Amino acid sequence: MKDKIFGVLQRVGRSFMLPIAILPVAGLLLGLGSSFTNATTIATYGLQGILGEGTLLHSLLIIMNKVGSAVFDNLPLIFAVGVAIGMAKKEKEVAALSALIAYFVMNVAINGMLVVNDKITADGQIAKSVLEGTVTSVCGIQSLQMGVFGGIIVGLGTAWLHNRYYKTELPTVFAFFGGTRFVPIISAAVYLLVGIILFFIWPVIQRGILAVGGLVLRSGYLHGDSL
Repeated sequence: MKDKIFGVLQRVGRSFMLPIAILPVAGLLLGLGSSFTNATTIATYGLQGILGEGTLLHSLLIIMNKVGSAVFDNLPLIFAVGVAIGMAKKEKEVAALSALIAYFVMNVAINGMLVVNDKITADGQIAKSVLEGTVTSVCGIQSLQMGVFGGIIVGLGTAWLHNRYYKTELPTVFAFFGGTRFVPIISAAVYLLVGIILFFIWPVIQRGILAVGGLVLRSGYLHGDSL
């Protein structure tokens, strides 16, 4: 039993390595792009002729900045797909597609719950009663701010569904939807429910995180003489 648990944890750890591997490159692009397009930096070092607005390097650095930002802005989606690929035993491409579908379905379901419960107004504005920072745009969908945790929830859950159902055989009438084709279907259905459930659960977790953050801020600095 212990070896089985340890083996699963090893697979989970390895699955995280796939999306994490892109972060250094994205960070480098973002760092270089933002640093060398900063007007103060350019003026301080007298680099207007090389890096000033309108130069080829300036345009290239702006593009690098946007590419790096795109990776970090969509990190939850990258984790959802990457973790699903890492945890899937076979037919990994099906797991990746299923995770992508599940991620969008989950966030659309959350968005629907936000609209139905008047957390988002008819014109798409966030209601004043909603705590600032708890709702954000996820791939153009207004959803709860779950960050990378949302992607991990989708990746792990979709991989489990994939490993369990990718060999499913349905009755002859529905045979076309059997096997690997069944995985995106069951993933969408499950994460529709997950999205609805998270609408009720995640705000509680958010309040807990905010409470812990507030406690840390109020605790002040730890002095050497208090050790």
